[in-house]
Amino acid sequence: MIARKPARPPVLSPAPEVDLHDYDLVLINTSAGKDSQAMLTFLVELADAQSYPRHHFLAVHADLGRVEWAGTRELAERQAGHYGIRFEVVSRTKGDLLDQIEARRMFPSAAARYCTSDQKTSQVAKLMTRQAAAFREHGNDRPIRILNCLGLRAEESPARAKKTPLGPDSASNGRRQVTRWLPIFDWTEVEVWQTIARSGVPYHPAYAAGMPRLSCVFCVLAGRKELVLAATLNPALAQEYARLEARIGHTFKADLSMAEIVAEAGADTA
Repeated sequence: MIARKPARPPVLSPAPEVDLHDYDLVLINTSAGKDSQAMLTFLVELADAQSYPRHHFLAVHADLGRVEWAGTRELAERQAGHYGIRFEVVSRTKGDLLDQIEARRMFPSAAARYCTSDQKTSQVAKLMTRQAAAFREHGNDRPIRILNCLGLRAEESPARAKKTPLGPDSASNGRRQVTRWLPIFDWTEVEVWQTIARSGVPYHPAYAAGMPRLSCVFCVLAGRKELVLAATLNPALAQEYARLEARIGHTFKADLSMAEIVAEAGADTA
């Protein structure tokens, strides 16, 4: 019998039940943001309820370099360490996102999210390759079974609401069978913060400053209000974005330039 999930407030459409014992490795993608943090706590409680050993967990943080909120990498490690979970950092060796934007001479967009595919997904796939190799080196003659967990929630956007919470992952190949799971897909933001409060694990101070999300300081999917607040809190980085925008001749968003954001942030500060 599969152990029941740890208790949490009821929701209308619960995410699929998963038996962690079906997997050799549970990979926990963490940005140190609120959703990753709540997912981490949930998975630890689920593992304990199912008597699944935590040493089969591996938390991975895709380090975004300059574009990330200060202290994010350290916080992700601290959150994993709170539960005694192994932690690894991956990053793009050819430069961070600003380097990539300059080389491509264009910013990412909702239609071209190379920031996620190149800076995060591709780097995590390399970690999977290393884990598969280590699995074979330990005498296993079958593909490693990986449960790839991401803290995406349906409530965040209509696009995310259309995602499948459990299914095959495109990272699968002959040496690894990867299943993609969104454990908190059906959670509300209230549930997320309730879980964080109950855990007692620290969260990023950007939330206390008013930011609704973490990861990139300036995300192309963020609204004007959030971008102006981010520029107010990170003026030097905002200026760096504005200078890059001027050099490549491409605006941060089609309908909003970083120069406008910087100017508005300056007016707000004044």
